[in-house]
Amino acid sequence: MTRRRLLDLGCSAGGATRGYQLAGWHVTGVDIELQPNYPGDAFILADMLTVPLDGYDAYHASPPCQDHSPLSALVGKHGTGYLLPAIRERLEATGRPYVIENVPGAPMRVDLMLCGKMFNLRVKRHRWFEFWAGAMLPTVVHPRHTVPTATRQRRQRWAEGWDISITGDVGIYLGPEAMGIDWMTGNELSQAIPPAYTALVGQYL
Repeated sequence: MTRRRLLDLGCSAGGATRGYQLAGWHVTGVDIELQPNYPGDAFILADMLTVPLDGYDAYHASPPCQDHSPLSALVGKHGTGYLLPAIRERLEATGRPYVIENVPGAPMRVDLMLCGKMFNLRVKRHRWFEFWAGAMLPTVVHPRHTVPTATRQRRQRWAEGWDISITGDVGIYLGPEAMGIDWMTGNELSQAIPPAYTALVGQYL
């Protein structure tokens, strides 16, 4: 049976890609930088605003989130905030199903918010998802946060049972249990979302 084809725009090292693969999709990743650890079925080195979109059944886009993150107030703007509305316009023009993912605070409609605690992960990692018009949306219960999150002394707190904030180069020891990812470097983890998120979303595409 031929798998449906999905284009993952702004794929980075493939957290979202792996989830879509688990949901049964054939995934081609697109990124403006080479991704040596990318786990998808194919990879295209290209800009998400110029890569051809023909030949795919659906699309996922993760525009750079730095300009929309609260951390931008401390470290300055990244200069890529324009990409989110621009890629939305491109995807809407295809007439095909699409999903846009970004951080809380991004200029987007919040059709779904996912958190690691919904999937029994040891990271909260809230992310917003905007679906194409008319999409059937999943319903997921957001459990109450009862475990504190460590932003420093992470190895010690991890051993004590805390959740972990995945920011900066957190090292690979956190990946499998916190994010469900065992193929990325610490820096790549800080740019990723747990595959569990898109394994769920992929069922609704």
